[in-house]
Amino acid sequence: MSRAPAKAAGEVRIIGGQWKRTRLPVADKPGLRPTPDRVRETLFNWLGQDLAGWRCLDAFAGTGALGLEAASRGAASVLLVESDAGLAARLETLRQRLQAGAVRVQRGDGIAALRQCQPASMDLLLIDPPFAGELFTPALQAAARAVAQDGFIYLEAPAAWTDEQLAPLGLALHRHLKAGAVHAHLLRPRQNATDM
Repeated sequence: MSRAPAKAAGEVRIIGGQWKRTRLPVADKPGLRPTPDRVRETLFNWLGQDLAGWRCLDAFAGTGALGLEAASRGAASVLLVESDAGLAARLETLRQRLQAGAVRVQRGDGIAALRQCQPASMDLLLIDPPFAGELFTPALQAAARAVAQDGFIYLEAPAAWTDEQLAPLGLALHRHLKAGAVHAHLLRPRQNATDM
């Protein structure tokens, strides 16, 4: 009996843009949790499908699914930051395979990369750190400084972040989605939150 080919457990797909349906391998690493397809689809519905000219940073890149999705939709520059040497090497191989000229892979610390950004220089910051760590607050503090006035911060976390928690960071909740154990947040700088 023949079966239709099923999506392998160790891969996710790019949902839209020039690399639509491209498969991305998922390494079997503790704590590696690719953003579910449905959540990514919702995020890019929120942001709009065309990110032409956007400057993006994926601070905890992992599989690269979030940052590569942005690049696939026309972002001018996407920096994928990954601390794990093996994952960073996979991302570089993938970048070359896709001939992704707008994408750069950097092995290193995501929070340090966020802190090195020029103030108000980034249109989209993607923050999806390991859920077990204490990285959320320092990552958001650095991202709040780096995000452009009309930019966005995407945060994936195991619990919902409220406006009360975000206000001291100068951020406001723009959109929120819960999918299984994942809380997906789209944040904006506070001064811009009422504009939309």
